[in-house]
Amino acid sequence: MKSIQNKNDKEFNTYVETKKQEIVAFHLKHNSFYKNFAKNANLLDWNSIPVMTKQDLQQPLEQRLTIGFSQRKIYVNKTSGSSGNPFYFAKDKFCHALTWAVFINRYSLFNLDFNSSKQARFYGIPLNTSSYYKERFKDILGKRYRFSVFDLSYNKCEKNLEKFKDSKFNYIYGYTSAIVQFAKFLQQKKVVLKTICPSIKACIVTSEMLFEADKTLLKTYLGVPIINEYGAAELGLIAFQNKEDEWLINNEDLFVEILDENDTVLPYGKEGRIVVTSLYNKAHPFIRYDLGDIGTFSKLSTPEKLILEKLIGRTNDIVILPSGKKAAGLTFYYVTKTVIENDGNVKEFIIEQLKLDAFKISYVSNNILGDTQVKAIKKAITKYLEPNLNIIFKRETILNRAKSGKLKQFKSYL
Repeated sequence: MKSIQNKNDKEFNTYVETKKQEIVAFHLKHNSFYKNFAKNANLLDWNSIPVMTKQDLQQPLEQRLTIGFSQRKIYVNKTSGSSGNPFYFAKDKFCHALTWAVFINRYSLFNLDFNSSKQARFYGIPLNTSSYYKERFKDILGKRYRFSVFDLSYNKCEKNLEKFKDSKFNYIYGYTSAIVQFAKFLQQKKVVLKTICPSIKACIVTSEMLFEADKTLLKTYLGVPIINEYGAAELGLIAFQNKEDEWLINNEDLFVEILDENDTVLPYGKEGRIVVTSLYNKAHPFIRYDLGDIGTFSKLSTPEKLILEKLIGRTNDIVILPSGKKAAGLTFYYVTKTVIENDGNVKEFIIEQLKLDAFKISYVSNNILGDTQVKAIKKAITKYLEPNLNIIFKRETILNRAKSGKLKQFKSYL
């Protein structure tokens, strides 16, 4: 990895083009699944390389493995299924090692030792017995303590705070929504976590959207730098914020593109599908792999320094409106969020599209939303989306999370 990082701009561009051709040529020669999938691929024309989706990979892993790689000699795991399309995947051991070398390198930017720094982990955990204890054992080996994301009540947050008083954690890591809820608790208590636990150096949020207002809240009440991480189980780290607050793409072992709906590469600044090539995975092809996410590269990007300006959400989280207009589901969520959380009454909420013109907003709050707030939310939705939408409000004591513990902020039933 260090040898890749030490290349000058010209050497780096040559390196990327060479690795792209090498990995395609390797799988065309040694992987029967990919040979069949990319039968019209031309090594000298990158645009001829087909884009693969999760659906293309939903077949037995044995059918997708490269010749010479048995399941006993590789790393095998399963995607989270947050996109609705889970599948098993494989990495050869060198590729897997390089994946972790990238993580170790990025964490070191914030003086965190990936192998020894103590982690406060706000993350999901399987609740069946064997998997539960397996994760707990891994937590011990990984020097981390796991806080429940299934219980974010005031009393539980009080107990979590006591744990921070008694433990020398070096950093916080986990789902954005859970850490934001803990920060709101700290805000209510008028407590800055850094004063309670001085050993904390940073907070890394992952797996869910981080809005600017939430980032400010976290920074204020955790009292440490907030780092946005973007990754995928099957690929590793895709982007990580540096100390200059730039969300830098990992281009050491990945090649990342933004494509339109016709698989055409978009210029910097244009919104499109995030498509990734794993340059080193010989056990299993991930070549022009459509993650199902929508994002934008900054106009300040260069091939050597790609900056992810926005991660908008998943392609399957799309709002379709009666007029025919389409919008990312998180646009709807964001518009509502700017109104709904102003006074601190509402703790968290989710939005579901029930019909073309009908939406349900489920929320957890101290008090039920008043007429003024309801009207303000409807007005904002009319302004940013369109008029004459039917909005149902439902107050809940707790919001349903996925089995992983993630909070899916927008869901469409269309």
